[in-house]
Amino acid sequence: MLNKLSIALLGLTAVVMSSNSASAVTLKVNAGPFSTYSDVKTVNFNDGTAKDPNGFVTYSNITDNIVIGSKSSHYASPYNTNSHYLTIAPVGSKVGGVNVAGSTGSVTLDFKEAIDYFGFYAGSIDEYNFIDIYSGGQKLKTFSGSDFPTAIANGSWTSEDANKFINLVGENGETFDRVVMRTNGIAFETDNHSYRLANRSVPEPNAMLGLLAIGAFGATSVVKGLKDKIVKG
Repeated sequence: MLNKLSIALLGLTAVVMSSNSASAVTLKVNAGPFSTYSDVKTVNFNDGTAKDPNGFVTYSNITDNIVIGSKSSHYASPYNTNSHYLTIAPVGSKVGGVNVAGSTGSVTLDFKEAIDYFGFYAGSIDEYNFIDIYSGGQKLKTFSGSDFPTAIANGSWTSEDANKFINLVGENGETFDRVVMRTNGIAFETDNHSYRLANRSVPEPNAMLGLLAIGAFGATSVVKGLKDKIVKG
């Protein structure tokens, strides 16, 4: 009987501790051009490069992707943006025989530490713009421009509906360490990349004891119920 009760106690404690294990990355949108989340670090490209002044994210597959202003059929400055920004076009893109800036097909952002939030100002959103989210080399989720809530993916340069700040939020402890931005058409323009380092601290001892106490309390109820059943039986 004691062995069975011990197993019940351990099992119930495990259930309590894993009850919040579900995780997801969700999309939330606000008007641009900046993140509304707290404790974020930002890469704004204002120096004409794709370098993180904070040193936590590395951009790869960058050539002439950092531009300023607009060029018809090539790239368009995000609405109300007058500074440098990132543009991506399909590999080898040409218009009228002229190479399109940023024709690398994709740009990868690798983070030195896990993050639980990434946001960016998306200009002239198109349905062929994509974001891939990875953790430890495993793809967690892919979003396209048509997935951005409240946004209209019609490529407008001047409509606030097609120029939104996109927030990718790790829910219930979800973290990620790589973001791939890519496009199948001309072009994918973004600015003010913002991210938040995940909380990597372990639970405080008192908090853990409290959690175990909850499990023990539930298990005690099970034990009491079993005892009452034995006595009555």
